[in-house]
Amino acid sequence: MVLFKRKSKRRVCVVGLDGVPYELLLKLTTEGLMPATAEIIEGGHLRRMKVTLPEISSVSWTSFMTGTNPGTHGIFGFVDLKPNSYHIRFPSFKDLKAPTIWDKLGKRGKRCIVINQPATYPASPINGVLIAGFVAIELEKAIAPASYLPRLRRLGYQIDIDTLRARQDHDFLFQELDRTLEARHRVVDYLWEEDWDYFQLVVTGTDRLQHFVWEGIEDEDHPYHQPIIKYYREVDRLLGELYGRFSRATDGEGFFLLSDHGFTAIKQEVYLNSWLREEGYLKFKVPNPSSLEDIKEGTVAFALDPNRIYLNRRGRFPRGILGEGELSALREELRRKLEGLQHQGEPVVERVFLGEELYSGPWVDMGPDLVILSRYGYDMKGSVKEREVFGRTGLQGMHTWDNAFFFSKEEIEGGALHITDLSEKIIGLFD
Repeated sequence: MVLFKRKSKRRVCVVGLDGVPYELLLKLTTEGLMPATAEIIEGGHLRRMKVTLPEISSVSWTSFMTGTNPGTHGIFGFVDLKPNSYHIRFPSFKDLKAPTIWDKLGKRGKRCIVINQPATYPASPINGVLIAGFVAIELEKAIAPASYLPRLRRLGYQIDIDTLRARQDHDFLFQELDRTLEARHRVVDYLWEEDWDYFQLVVTGTDRLQHFVWEGIEDEDHPYHQPIIKYYREVDRLLGELYGRFSRATDGEGFFLLSDHGFTAIKQEVYLNSWLREEGYLKFKVPNPSSLEDIKEGTVAFALDPNRIYLNRRGRFPRGILGEGELSALREELRRKLEGLQHQGEPVVERVFLGEELYSGPWVDMGPDLVILSRYGYDMKGSVKEREVFGRTGLQGMHTWDNAFFFSKEEIEGGALHITDLSEKIIGLFD
């Protein structure tokens, strides 16, 4: 797919704003709340963009950095199942099965600096510097090469905020957001002065803010509305400085902005395993299961966060009961029922996809049988502990599939834009 008309430039700078929806970016820029970003956008082309399902950072960022879908890169969610078991595991960067942008550029002798890239922990050596973003546990394992660790510690670098505390304590949330962004800024200043061909920064505080205080974005009278605007102004200042530096060294082409998914307000959380239990597809050995390992014989299907359904196949799962001949009819039955699911008379599901409708490549069989695209406001969850189908937690915002954004100085050609389209274009700039 050809995206741009103009010729490529030698240097490239990419800035990711995790979870920022297209509409919110337009609102903040047109209302003068992000003036530097508005000026950047006025000099180029902004597009709405779809991302990979499920619409979560581990999948979306991996699809961006490899230019492939989960059937090729092998990452289907923040959690997955150990082979031939119901035991939950957390895929790491070592599980990635496709090369990244910086892998490919490194083979061409290009030096890359990548800061706070989600889904790259533990960091592996590249031709340059890689600082892994969430989910990263230890800073020592999040930096490659390790020789940069002492300097990052002196600069006060922090991988992420304390999300458990910030979820409850919103004053603490904004203190942490400010502190983390300031440290990112210091590290950018430090690494910018090195020799590089490709420079990438991801800001993840935007995602955290929107999960916890989305209501404050929409309501100008909300007690956290002004702190939200202040945070976005600081993000704007960082973007303005980066673009200024980049454009002074180039003509500005090769500067990209993007988000990995969109966002919207939560109306209800939808607990898929509770629905499967109610419908008779899922059975547990105990009344109050603690995990999927409590699945009982006779189970037909179960769900994983955030919106994936797996059929309990013989040969794939220890207590699997389904043969190949039973799969097609069952998938269509589940699809029909889920697409008819309602909450207080309102449809909950936009569409249910079969795995092969979304994914292609050698690892499709590792993925889910069904992936649910919910309607805006209905956040799909895979908890086994909930007993009701609908409920609410303290989260205010949820991810969306079709309102991420992408900005380029160059003109964008073609129809619908997808996050997997971007890798090839970026690498092509060095041809």
